[in-house]
Amino acid sequence: MNHKVMVTGALAVLVLFGILAGGCTTTAEEQPSPADTGTVIEANNRFACDLYRTLSDEERNEGQNIFFSPHSISTALALTYEGAGGETADEIRSVFYFPENKSSLREEYRSLIAGINRNDSNFTLRTANALWAEKTHAFLPGYISVAEDYYGAEVENMDFVSAPEASRQTINRWVEDRTEEKIKDLIPAGAIDSLTRLVITNAVYFKGAWVLQFDEELTSEWAFTTARGETVTVDMMQRTDEDARYNYTETDSLQILRMPYEHEGTTSLSMLILLPKTNDIGMAEEALGTQELSDAIAGMRDERVRVYFPKFTLECDYLLTDTLPAMGMPTAFGPGADFSGLDGTHELFITDVIHKAFVEVNEEGTEAAAATAVVFGKSAAMEEEPVPVFRADHPFVFMIIDDENGNVLFMGRVAEPVAG
Repeated sequence: MNHKVMVTGALAVLVLFGILAGGCTTTAEEQPSPADTGTVIEANNRFACDLYRTLSDEERNEGQNIFFSPHSISTALALTYEGAGGETADEIRSVFYFPENKSSLREEYRSLIAGINRNDSNFTLRTANALWAEKTHAFLPGYISVAEDYYGAEVENMDFVSAPEASRQTINRWVEDRTEEKIKDLIPAGAIDSLTRLVITNAVYFKGAWVLQFDEELTSEWAFTTARGETVTVDMMQRTDEDARYNYTETDSLQILRMPYEHEGTTSLSMLILLPKTNDIGMAEEALGTQELSDAIAGMRDERVRVYFPKFTLECDYLLTDTLPAMGMPTAFGPGADFSGLDGTHELFITDVIHKAFVEVNEEGTEAAAATAVVFGKSAAMEEEPVPVFRADHPFVFMIIDDENGNVLFMGRVAEPVAG
């Protein structure tokens, strides 16, 4: 895993994206109610909290920034789950909280994806899925149809067998195009080889302006205490005027602020910040997923708030190949996996789950992007031992040996068997 922190030091608050209103279709006459996407949204948010805790508990992330898109990961794994069976499916469903009813899962994802991709003139929000399938491997038409019809997935035939590196570059270019080049080189060299049979990708991109933008002239250098207790200098934005009204509330340990983005349609987005009253980030992390936090958010009210918020840019990447098994789905990552719903065989298993995320926050607003790749491979075929052919049709040497002690009793050469 690699962390790149640019511009202005560390982020000491939890930034939650993906708190979206209920999805809607592209026509005003067929707008689904929030209940149409409620199950998958609840599942995504529960997974978000679980993954956050898992990543924060990993020793390599101690004192490090964390940023990821649970929507991107969940969507890619929903497409994965569609091809899973048996214990493999049970484990994926448990980790991602997917409903057992796949018809419900599909309909809700179709509504959610349509809602995300609905155009709004004031912000950009879009998501895309793709299946990259080895051209010589037969995948089930039913699986392909589900991916296309319910998840809007593009399906491309690839030559992983003969051109794995060129295939990797093609997939990475697709990700770059759909994230405004914010996510580059998603799949690292070597992650795709001649045994790769399928890659599932998801990309999500967002760019929005604050309803209450910050004045660049008021931004100034400010001391910031990191999670490790060190002091760094950041560019601190300020919004303290009489018009600085936000949804706000407090608990005994937290300040909670919602900063909305400009929008026109029914879908609105905002940044929700949980700021501990002390320098203990654990206060915010422990509140995640609790009823107390839900109640506090429900009780937020519009009021004037003097806001000081740092500019920051984060780039984080995660190889989830060890993380997801540790969370409860190990079977998918080994030869015992059941992805028979993909191709009717038990040959395929996940070799890598790769995720990258980017976010930049400044006076104008926020730009964020993320992408996920699930790479499927197959075990190298066990080559059958060749059956030896011993054709003594030419001269040979022979010995008669006492097998008990290796003593050579007779020794000769046959140059012409029919000779006298």
